[in-house]
Amino acid sequence: MKTILLLTISNVFMNLAWYGHLKFKNEALWLVILASWGLAFFEYCFQVPANRLGSNEWTVPQLKVLQECITLVVFTIVAFALFRSPVKWNILVAYSFVVGAVFFAFKF
Repeated sequence: MKTILLLTISNVFMNLAWYGHLKFKNEALWLVILASWGLAFFEYCFQVPANRLGSNEWTVPQLKVLQECITLVVFTIVAFALFRSPVKWNILVAYSFVVGAVFFAFKF
């Protein structure tokens, strides 16, 4: 559970670093790159310990698939909160395939 919490926090920073700069399109590119790198630092402060802890109970591929699922959940929240981006049915279908990947990665 600690791994999932740390990965979730990490993904908040990751999504803000990757997409948050789109709210500041009028700022200089070098400035938003620097800000994104600053956010990415905090992403890694949570991601590295999460993967170290998680590797004690899960395989690396399992960690990766789990991380992708967490990323989609966090991304959906960030996309709606920052950009009011609606979740359409085709996106939900695509997400369900990722959830299926998590199931297969952990069950077999």
